Amino acid sequence: MYAVIKAGGKQHKVSEGDVFSTEKLVGDKGAEVVFNEVLMVADDQNVKVGKPFVEGATVTCEIVNQKKGPKIHVYHMTRRKGFHKKTGHRQQLTSMKIKKISM
Repeated sequence: MYAVIKAGGKQHKVSEGDVFSTEKLVGDKGAEVVFNEVLMVADDQNVKVGKPFVEGATVTCEIVNQKKGPKIHVYHMTRRKGFHKKTGHRQQLTSMKIKKISM
């Protein structure tokens, strides 16, 4: 059984036992998060596609880790003017483990 959920403005295909990362969510390690915005749920026999969300479907997750993503370097330069600027960014991420998918 797997589901497609909307988390952090992105869509993630998840199944029970998977660990995935998304934008930072409020909560400590071990806290439980429930996603109600389920776009699709599928098992062996049938597939339910939402318009836009599947009614009554939820995905329950457990927060495994709060971490930072890889550093992204941003470099701006204007040629022949002597201007250059280098900055960076590290996105705050939350790793979650899927505990239960319910239709």
